[in-house]
Parts: sequence; structure tokens; C-alpha cells
Amino acid sequence: MNAPALLLVGHGTRDTAGAEAFRAFVAQLAADHPEIPVGGGFIELSQPPLADTVAAMAADGVREFAAVPLVLVSAGHAKGDIPAALAREERRHPGTSYAYGRPLGPHPNLLAVLERRLDEVLAEAGASRADATVLLVGRGSTDPDANAEVYKAARLLWEGRGPAGVETAFVSLAEPSVPAGLDRCRRLGARLVVVLPYFLFPGVLPDRVRDQAGEWAAGEDAAGVDVRCADVIGPEPELAALVMERYRETLAGDLRMNCDACVYRIKLPGFEDRVGAPQQPHHHPDDPGHTHGNHAHGDHAHGDHGHQGHGPHGDDHGHEGHGPGGGHGSGGHHAHTH
Repeated sequence: MNAPALLLVGHGTRDTAGAEAFRAFVAQLAADHPEIPVGGGFIELSQPPLADTVAAMAADGVREFAAVPLVLVSAGHAKGDIPAALAREERRHPGTSYAYGRPLGPHPNLLAVLERRLDEVLAEAGASRADATVLLVGRGSTDPDANAEVYKAARLLWEGRGPAGVETAFVSLAEPSVPAGLDRCRRLGARLVVVLPYFLFPGVLPDRVRDQAGEWAAGEDAAGVDVRCADVIGPEPELAALVMERYRETLAGDLRMNCDACVYRIKLPGFEDRVGAPQQPHHHPDDPGHTHGNHAHGDHAHGDHGHQGHGPHGDDHGHEGHGPGGGHGSGGHHAHTH
């Protein structure tokens, strides 16, 4: 009996290098794990669309998929778009089934890579960790739970690793912004700030982080502060190992998803209207079922869409695909989907 396929699902980017980095990462995982079928696709903006990848793998005889979202935090794409898209693919390909895994971070593997990115910058600057204040910059979301995960990553990066401090900022949809985060670092007495993008691969938003940090560093407020930018996480061995860990736990049903602060289940202040909000797939523009019209998407301010119209999120459906037996995904045990 063939092992279930590993299906990596990305959001998508208008940045050519970022999309190619995802595709190369998928190809390398496939080469490293010939014992299982491996594929990857995007829910929007980039090629290949998830629908094309699933269709090709199903045509090759794949019937069981373990889908791992290649995203860092549990925001709208992980909570709604991706599991809804998997439910759509199950309808398109009768006889297939999908178990849905959890997002990647924060995880010790990724913290180790972030630590290495910090040290790379410090080596160029001829400085020690004790000299540096880190500004960890996440994507930003309309989901407070997702933003809180970035703060958790920042705290875990600070504890025991020796930087003078670790502050947090976001490049879109949430505060503090990159300039506001740099202002805070300066007010706290920082003289060397390492801006650390909390992103897996290159893209429009990591570029924006670098640009905004450069603009701030060139301004009058930056007098006496040395601002340096680190690289993104990238296709490191630690990332590959983490993906395989998520794959194995998805198959085992041991997902340990945190539902305590999910806006689709809990009435958080200012987000009360999200509870029980319906979920529906986020279609790729090239998908025959695409309904977006000519929205301008970028990487981007549609962010997590505020997802107020996404398939039922009733408490009997479980969060992020907690289904019977603790499984995730679509088809009888889908997350936030119908």
C-alpha cells in the first residue's frame, strides 16, 4: 500500500524568486523522500495552483493526501482558505481524502534558523549578540491570534539566546509597523538593531520590510542607530525536517492545535462577528471556479481578508480541522469548511 502523499500548500506571491523558492523546496523534498509522493501548490497568485497539483497527483493514482500548510502562523489562510480548498478538491476528485496539518511555527527548528540569520548579520557588523536589539517582523494579520504567535516567536528567540532585546513589528495589517518598531528600539536605547524578517522565502513583503527599514535608517530619527537587515528563513535543512515532522504528526492525528484564542470560536473584543463565520475556498485566478473578478491582490493588504464570509465555523466542526479522532482536513473531518 502506498504511503499518503505529502501535499505542501503555499499562499502564493507575485515575486518570481519567492514562487521559485517554494517550487525548488518542494522538488528537493521529493528528491529526498522517494518513498512518498510529494507535491506542492498555491491557493493564489503563483504557479502551480493547488488544483493543478492535486489533479496531476490524483491522475498518478494518489488517493490519500496529508496536506501541510507552508505558513508560519494560524491566520485566515491556514484556518479557512486552505482547508476549504482541500474540501473543494475532494469534491473534484471522488475517492481522494485529505488530512490537514498545522502551520509551522513557532518551532525550535525555525528559531535555530532565525538565530543563525542574526549571527550572520552580527559577523558582518563585528558585533556580539549582547550588542544587538532584534526587531522580528511578521507579515501581520487581521487575526489577533496569528499576531500573538509572532510575539511568542519573538519571546522564544530572546530567551536564553543573549540579544539585548527582541521587539516585534508587522509589515502590513497590524501594529506596530516597521518604523514604529524601530522607533521603540531606539527609545529603549538600542544602538544596533537587526531587523529579522519572519518569512520563509523571498517575496514582496520581505522586500518591503527591507525598504521600510532602510527608509527609517536614512531619516533623522535614526541618528546614532545602526540598522541592519537579515535574510529570510529560506530552504534550510531545519525547515525540511519540520515539514516532515508536520507530515508524520498529520498522519498520526497528533496535531495539538491551539483553539483557545481563535476568533472563529471565541468572542474576542472587536472580533465578535467572526464567530461561526462561513468558510469557502479562496480560488486561484487560473482555477475554473475562480470568482475574484479583477481584485488587485499583491502579497499584501488583502492579507487574511478579515474572512467574514467563509463556510460554517460551528463549534461542532472543530478548529483547523480537528475532526473525528483528532484528524485534520477536508472530507468528513475538515477544518472550518463545508
